[in-house]
Amino acid sequence: MERSSTGWNTWTGEQYRAAKEWTKMPHIIVKLWPGKSKQQKARLSEAIAKDVMNVLNYGEESVSVAIKEVEPEDRVEKVYKPDIQNKWEKLYKKTGL
Repeated sequence: MERSSTGWNTWTGEQYRAAKEWTKMPHIIVKLWPGKSKQQKARLSEAIAKDVMNVLNYGEESVSVAIKEVEPEDRVEKVYKPDIQNKWEKLYKKTGL
């Protein structure tokens, strides 16, 4: 969307549909070690999405799942520091518990 001298231009239908996709929640990101097959990732994504839909009463159109592979040597910088360290109150499932 652009700003014109008279205000904001209206979105095209395609832009509106794309914006609707951007606003869908929840979006779950799973970070895991490399080496799992595409089939395993697809099965995991489907299982997570199904449980999210059942527990939170969302429709399939609202849930998305992404998988990011993280090398073991990158775990501290790409997982622990940004997602875990100093965020204990946000961890609803802690490792080994």
